[in-house]
Amino acid sequence: MRLTAIHPKLPMRDKAVTSDFYFGQLGFIPCGTEDYEGYLMIKKDQIEIHFFEFRELPPEENYGMIYIRTDDIDELYQSFLARNIAIHPNGKLETKPWGQREFSILDPDSNLLTFGQGK
Repeated sequence: MRLTAIHPKLPMRDKAVTSDFYFGQLGFIPCGTEDYEGYLMIKKDQIEIHFFEFRELPPEENYGMIYIRTDDIDELYQSFLARNIAIHPNGKLETKPWGQREFSILDPDSNLLTFGQGK
């Protein structure tokens, strides 16, 4: 027996707003053709993220976070800047003491998405 994949689940207040952000700005696509009320499954390349509806979520109290690895952090960062995707004020592209190059953004519900590449 082995573990084969991980698909984080994050809260969303409004499925249409979340879909617009991830599909329109970040280039994700839906997983499958089913549309489930209050639930959203998206994918891009080798990652998949699930969202559950939490309409009462105060964004300032959301601590949802995921770490997404990439194979070209500099190109990804520049592509976000070119598309005017807001970089987190404390998450500009930099090399961390542990050797990862990282940057972060917030989605419409204040879920923190950190993108990173190893040495």
